[in-house]
Amino acid sequence: MANTTFSGPVRSENNVQLISKTASTGLVHDRTQSFGLHDARRYYLYEAFNQRPGLNAINIIDPDADSASALAATQAANKNFETLGTNMTTALTTFPGTQAGILMTTAGADQDQAILLPHLDTNQSAWSKVLWGTENQVEWECSISLPALDNQKVWAGLKLTNDQLVATDANQIFFKFQSDATNSEAFTTFANWHLVHSIGGTDYISKLPIAVAADTLYHLKIKIDSDRKATCFVNGVQYNITSTAGSTGGTAVTAVEAGKAATKSAALTDDVDLIPYIGIEAGAAAAEAINVHYTAISRHVFE
Repeated sequence: MANTTFSGPVRSENNVQLISKTASTGLVHDRTQSFGLHDARRYYLYEAFNQRPGLNAINIIDPDADSASALAATQAANKNFETLGTNMTTALTTFPGTQAGILMTTAGADQDQAILLPHLDTNQSAWSKVLWGTENQVEWECSISLPALDNQKVWAGLKLTNDQLVATDANQIFFKFQSDATNSEAFTTFANWHLVHSIGGTDYISKLPIAVAADTLYHLKIKIDSDRKATCFVNGVQYNITSTAGSTGGTAVTAVEAGKAATKSAALTDDVDLIPYIGIEAGAAAAEAINVHYTAISRHVFE
């Protein structure tokens, strides 16, 4: 591999990308993280979980409390993110040690949940109080991995509520994997990642050509352009998005071919403020888990 040294700055009209190529297939991956090379016209947030998120209540200091352990837990809690969900506890989020980031585990009963979200309290965190509107050219991403694939629903992206069901939010765009249709919608396959987006109550499900594997890193990215049209990336590969409506099933889509423009979504509903969520729900009476390594979001400073 050749090495080139420059005596001055590297300049590009349309950003700089970090690219890798799979030798066996020739597939090119864009490995650039949105928070790497900053555009002065955009506002960026990046969360690497230097502090462990817990239930929202752990951030509330009781002025009459005299418990040193309770105060220590409050001081150590993440000030930007919290966890919630059916039977979720603060103790169920840990630093796993074997992987960077956090590990969220459900409590062990059917339909238990572990959901990560920014604090929604007034003036607590820019992650929710700097609005992520469909008109703001929002870009969101995360890196996750799943220790196992059985009996679970996993969702990650931009929504109005924390619910995993496609039909709940009238406006949204998020990735979803589920191992079955129990307590959820029916997909044509339960092996793959799907990209779900909804515009004014009409749902669209893109079946991505990516079979989900355990203990595999997935860098998920969503980009909304100045026309409010969305596109998605998984591990640096851009995928087309379906225009076929439906709240079940899923329409197969392909990776964007080299030299061709991506098929994006239709324009999302204007002026809808979305919230980043990452969650897992158990589909049986056993604990399920998700590693969240980091997450990031950015938007244009002005609308």
